[in-house]
Amino acid sequence: EVQFVESGGGLVQAGGSLKLSCQASGFTGDDYGIGWSRQAPGKEREPVACISSADGPQYYSASMKDRFSISKDNTANTVYLQLNRLEPDDTAVYYCTVEMQGCFVIPWGDYWGQGTQVTVSS
Repeated sequence: EVQFVESGGGLVQAGGSLKLSCQASGFTGDDYGIGWSRQAPGKEREPVACISSADGPQYYSASMKDRFSISKDNTANTVYLQLNRLEPDDTAVYYCTVEMQGCFVIPWGDYWGQGTQVTVSS
């Protein structure tokens, strides 16, 4: 069974920062991508960021690339997402996400966790 332990969400004012973390386990493979997707209220789930051995860090939009940073600690089996200069539109549940075929195979994600809430106030 694929398992995710996600943390780091919270309430922050616009312009603030958060750092999300995810420990993922229970899957095998060499070419998987791991990262984050998110779902805002009333909107569909969308990719955010992904990292893999083949592709390195990737971001779904220019705004995300400018403000977010994804990294991975292989020793700890943990992926992080540093969220900077947060905006109210970033408010969403952020899901640790795994795609077995690599980054951003749309729809993004073979597996994802229960998510951690990020709320950005204006």
